[in-house]
Amino acid sequence: MEEAENGSISSDSISSGSISSLNFDDSAPQGVELRHLRYFVAVVEAGTFTHAAERMYVGQPTLSQQIRRLEEFVGTPLLQRRRDGVRLTEAGTVLLEESRAVLSLVDHGVSRTRQAAGLGRSRLRFVVQPYLPPTLAAAAVSRLRSAAPEVDVTWLETALDAGFSSILQRRADAALGWMSPTDRALPDPLDVMDIGSFEPDVWVPAQHSGAANGAIGLDELARMDIIHGPRHADPGTYDAWRSVLRTRNPSFDFTDPPFQQSLPMTLAFAATASRPSAVLTGPCRPGGIAPQATADAGRHEMVPVRVEGAPLTAIAGLVWSTDLPRELQQVLFETAEKISA
Repeated sequence: MEEAENGSISSDSISSGSISSLNFDDSAPQGVELRHLRYFVAVVEAGTFTHAAERMYVGQPTLSQQIRRLEEFVGTPLLQRRRDGVRLTEAGTVLLEESRAVLSLVDHGVSRTRQAAGLGRSRLRFVVQPYLPPTLAAAAVSRLRSAAPEVDVTWLETALDAGFSSILQRRADAALGWMSPTDRALPDPLDVMDIGSFEPDVWVPAQHSGAANGAIGLDELARMDIIHGPRHADPGTYDAWRSVLRTRNPSFDFTDPPFQQSLPMTLAFAATASRPSAVLTGPCRPGGIAPQATADAGRHEMVPVRVEGAPLTAIAGLVWSTDLPRELQQVLFETAEKISA
């Protein structure tokens, strides 16, 4: 296999002891080894050489020497050393992404080789998208453990892009997240199973007309200031819902939450706004608001309601790589089936 056309490191760039080409220029640096990349990633993730040395169980002088050698091999500084820690240079940012891809590919290959040889337990790297409804995430954990107690599962909480690149690039094996309308026809080697349809709860002031019957119309909602997001947490659902609201108000846009980790504080902020404001939470199952959250909201005079006609919905899906062993794919299929039941 030859080097990937997009300039990234492909599996054939990896030899038994070193990486002979990083594609920085036509004269490939010689002598870069996997341990150099592991040390480099460890320093970046730890933030300091001292903490990285502790994690890697090596002396700090040794670690510093190996990073200097890596910079010599590549031919440019990768880290800016500061009193408060390290910062990546532009070249370092590129190498960090490529290093993670290479190391993930190697670890995945070793794991599959051991499984083929009947050595050790099966392993599964499972991504759980942030901001999922707690009940959905908990169900995934419980069902997967129940379906495959013999599988070692590594849980990764990270954002998912529309193309599920973390699975395509073999940084993960499966993921639970929101599906955009274009996700229904995923490219090889990805497969998906729908978990179910979810709606948001809309919190409106207690004195709002919609609070009495527990529902609000889309036209009226689109004329309010709506706090929702941030967009990077789930771009697909965010953009889809914004598009629906713009059909009723072309100038509509969401306002980012002032307190992303505290629903009660966000509700209090909305309750005291000068303009009619609402808070959009979710996606979540209808009626899925926690009792304590409702109690907190009541003190701030905000009430959860539904949108009439359910125009705002999101589909949750479990996505996995069809490169996985068949028995693991069966486990994921059964997990998705039980969650959606």
